Amino acid sequence: MENNDIIKVARAKAEKWLDKAYDEETRVEVQRLLNNTDTTELVESFYNDLEFGTGGLRGIMGVGTNRMNIYTVGAATQGFSNYINQMFPNEKKAVCIGHDCRHNSHLFSETAANIFSANGIHVYLFEDLRPTPEMSYAIRELGCKGGVILTASHNPKEYNGYKAYWDDGSQLVPPHDKNVINEVKKVQVTDIKFKGVPEMITILGKDFDKKYLDKVKTLSLSPEAIQKEHDLKIVFTPLHGTTYELVPESLRNWGFTNIHTVPEQSIPDGDFPTVASANPEEPAAFKMALDLARKIDADLTMACDPDGDRIGIAVKDDKEEWTLLNGNQTNIVFTEYIIRRKKELGLLKGGEYTVKTIVTTELIKDIAEKNNIICYDVYTGFKWIADVIRKEGGEKFIGGGEESFGFMPGAFTRDKDGVSATSLMAEIAAWVKMQNKTIYTFLKEIYAKYGFSQERMIYIVRKGITGAEEIKSMMKEFRHNTPKSINHSDVVLKKDYLTLEATDLRTGEKKHLDFETTSDVLQFFLADGSKISVRPSGTEPKIKFYFEARTQMKDVNDYERAQKEANDRIDDIIKDLKIQ
Repeated sequence: MENNDIIKVARAKAEKWLDKAYDEETRVEVQRLLNNTDTTELVESFYNDLEFGTGGLRGIMGVGTNRMNIYTVGAATQGFSNYINQMFPNEKKAVCIGHDCRHNSHLFSETAANIFSANGIHVYLFEDLRPTPEMSYAIRELGCKGGVILTASHNPKEYNGYKAYWDDGSQLVPPHDKNVINEVKKVQVTDIKFKGVPEMITILGKDFDKKYLDKVKTLSLSPEAIQKEHDLKIVFTPLHGTTYELVPESLRNWGFTNIHTVPEQSIPDGDFPTVASANPEEPAAFKMALDLARKIDADLTMACDPDGDRIGIAVKDDKEEWTLLNGNQTNIVFTEYIIRRKKELGLLKGGEYTVKTIVTTELIKDIAEKNNIICYDVYTGFKWIADVIRKEGGEKFIGGGEESFGFMPGAFTRDKDGVSATSLMAEIAAWVKMQNKTIYTFLKEIYAKYGFSQERMIYIVRKGITGAEEIKSMMKEFRHNTPKSINHSDVVLKKDYLTLEATDLRTGEKKHLDFETTSDVLQFFLADGSKISVRPSGTEPKIKFYFEARTQMKDVNDYERAQKEANDRIDDIIKDLKIQ
């Protein structure tokens, strides 16, 4: 489409927003965009529509069809209300709504509450910002049919988002995700019932926090270790987000008495003024926390992202220097600890299971299976972990996680849970300290016991239409001309999640992959134990490569050698695939 045509389309859509159905402030801002001789902002705001995807909405805040505002949030909520009313026609219906620290999150949560209530659905609305996992717990605890959290997780400050949940406290999965999308698409601005019914809205406050934190405490497996090491020095940063009160409260509830929060980052602020990115996956986000940790000689440093679902961990290595664990390592530590303690306490009765995503380390599966625990593989995203719990029940759930810094140690939430994870990690630190060890040495012991695993993710950015085509042809090439060997090691197994087919390349035997839906992901398993996963990003112009290299360790002193060997192998694989 020519540039003039794009401007024409954007202008026509913007002019509809001058209608009296929109508030005056919005109309004034739209008129400003229409009057501006530079049409860039007009086009960016109106040319596309912000799509309600399978996870909900996410976008830059502002006026327009391609922006987060009360009208795009309103349409999403009206469509979701319509679907809930269709699904549960003769029942009492309730939803739960929470929000994070971002600009407009409070406004959007109240907007959503008013719309649900106007559609005859009772609303439990948190009085102020709360972490995502607490909202997920509330859906289950209060018997809601669904829920919404207003958050853009760790996206830049200009963004906000709207995540939709179903009655089990999980984000929407098939068929509900597509069905809600269809309802949202039908909504016109005049259909949105903005005028709330106050008596249909119940405010949740501190009393509910206590209920949630007491539930979190039921995950404790070593209270005697906390009693002995209660003064373990813990540094925590909420990165200006929703866990500024709840994580320290949870740690105290578990029995810890020496908790230090980063004061400058314990102030909720949607501008995230002290960090370039409020994401615990980014080492820079830990700077202030580690400065404090060095100053007080802490034992453990932890961070949560702004909506409190992700957890980042920093521990001291053998040289007393602080090192950040990656998401796979955090998952490994959690999995081994939970299984070991439950075994020691006689809590494993058989049939227990853990869940990981397909791009998360295979070492989790090894740990599980060597302890007679089932390990399920799912797509990226905690809604798929929740889907397994829905089918298998929460009784036997050991824990579930993914490499992007998320872990869920209990089935009472159905999304990654930074509050539970920080509390449990502090307990692990106390438990290892009681044995005169550190989390770092515990991790090395796990590697020595089950085998070493090194993971790495890289991505290639290809912008524009030509970039999208290039990414498509790269996937096509890998799919149809699968290499027979990579870095002198035979490709023994190929998993294609688009066809849901696993092919043994030695025998040609094909097996069906038991997944709910298809996904454009390819995986190659090599004879030397390496795993390569390839997937185009669904939201950005990039293709992601996940690498895992395996080797054995003689003992804990063999860690550096094993790490170097595995990293060198990943370097060689990347070179052989010619992707950097």
